[in-house]
Amino acid sequence: MRRSRPTTTAVAILASASLLLTGCGSSSTSAGSGSGGSLDVFVGAQPNYPTQFAAWSKEVTAKFKAATGADLTIETYASASDETTKIQASIVSGSGPDVYQLGTTFTPVAYGTKGFVTLSDADWAKVGGRARFSPESLGMSGPDAKTQIGIPVATRPFGMVYNTEMFKAAGITSPATTWDQLVADAKKLTSGDVYGLAIAYGDTYDPWKFIWSLTEQSGGSFLSADMKKAQLDSPQVSAAITSYFDLLVKDKVVSSSSPGWKDADALSAFATGKAAIFPMATGTSVPTLDKSVVKGKYAFAPLPSVPFGLTARPAGAPAAQSIVSGDNVAIAAYSKNKDLALAYVNLITSTDMQVSQFTYFGNLPTSVEASAKVAAANPLLAPFTEAEKGSTPTAFTGAWADFQNGITNVVVQSQPSLAKGSYDTSALAALLSSANAKAQSSLDRANK
Repeated sequence: MRRSRPTTTAVAILASASLLLTGCGSSSTSAGSGSGGSLDVFVGAQPNYPTQFAAWSKEVTAKFKAATGADLTIETYASASDETTKIQASIVSGSGPDVYQLGTTFTPVAYGTKGFVTLSDADWAKVGGRARFSPESLGMSGPDAKTQIGIPVATRPFGMVYNTEMFKAAGITSPATTWDQLVADAKKLTSGDVYGLAIAYGDTYDPWKFIWSLTEQSGGSFLSADMKKAQLDSPQVSAAITSYFDLLVKDKVVSSSSPGWKDADALSAFATGKAAIFPMATGTSVPTLDKSVVKGKYAFAPLPSVPFGLTARPAGAPAAQSIVSGDNVAIAAYSKNKDLALAYVNLITSTDMQVSQFTYFGNLPTSVEASAKVAAANPLLAPFTEAEKGSTPTAFTGAWADFQNGITNVVVQSQPSLAKGSYDTSALAALLSSANAKAQSSLDRANK
C-alpha cells in the first residue's frame, strides 16, 4: 500500500511566494479571444472515467481553439497531496498552470497564498456574471461575497446509493436517517460475500469526509469557531474515527479488503451487487451504475444526520450530511493569460459544456440554466438537492490542507492494522496528536 507523506500547507510559503510573485510570471505571452497563444490548465483526474475524460478533453480543447484560436494544455492531479504540492511549487517559482481546478476545501488554501486573482465585477461579467451560478455553488468562492477567487464549475453533494431490491428482500422500507440505524440495516444486508456497506478506507478523499461529518454532527469541529485552535485530538474526532473504523472491525458490515480500496473499488462493489449501500456517493456514480447489473435497481438518499449513540443531534450541531462539495477554478496571479483564462472558464461554465460534464462524469452543474436542464431530465437525482440543503461548509482558512490531509494520514497510517481487522486506540491517539500539532502550526502561520 503506498503511503502518502504529510503535506505542508501552501500558506507555509506565503512570505516568500508574495515576494516572488512581484518579479516572476508565466513565460506565455498575453492573448485575448481569437488571438492565438496557449493556456495551461490543471484539473482533477477522473480515474473512474478515463474514456470519458479523454472525450471531454478532446471536446473542450477543440471548442476552446475554435473560440479563441489558442491551444489548450491539460495537466491532471490525482490526490489532495498532488494538488497542494503543485500549488506550493508554482507559487514559489512564479510559473506553472494558468488555471487551477480546486476542490472547494482547497480554495481557502489557494486564497491564503495570495497567489490567485481576486475576481472583479468585470471578470465575473466575462464568465456570464455571478447570476449564472447557483448561490449555493458560490459558498466556497472566497471568504466573503465581495472577495472571491474561485469560480464554481461542478457541484458534488454527497449522499448514499442503495440497492432497492436488496432493501426489499431484507424488509427495509426506507433509508436510515441515523448512523445507528444505518449499521443495523447494514447488518441485515450482510450475508456471505455480500456486505451491507462499501467503504473505501484507502481513498485519498473519502475517509476524512466521514470523520468530519461525524465530528460535526456530534457537536465537535476540526478547529475552533474563531479558527485559532486545532481540535483534531478532541474526544469528538477520536470517537468519529473509531466509529468509522468499527464499521470494519466490530460491526463487520464492510469487506475485509476495504482497507486497500479506493473510491472506484467501493463503487465497483456496489455496482456488481457485492454491497447493498455505497455511502459517500455523488451524481458521478450514475454513468457507472447505468452500465452495471444494478441499473434500474438503485436509488439515492442523503446520508444520516444523527451521529452514533444518539437519537438526535446535540443542540446547535449541524446536519453536516455533506461538505459544500465540488470544484472551483482559480486563475494564477502570475499568469499573463488572464483573458484566455476567463474565456476558458466561460466555455466550461456554459450551459452546453455543463450538461456535457454531467453526461461524461455525473458532476452536477453550477450554472442555473444547466442545473434546470439536468434536473428535469434526471428526477433520480432529487435527493442530492436535499443533501445540498443539509451540507455544511468547511472552515475557510488557508490552513485547511493540514486538517484534511492530517486526518487522511491518520487513516493511511492505520491501514496495516485495519487490514488485519484491528486498530490500536493508543496508536490512534498518538497519530491524532501529531496531526493536531501540524495543523496548529499551520493555523498559527495562517493567522499571522
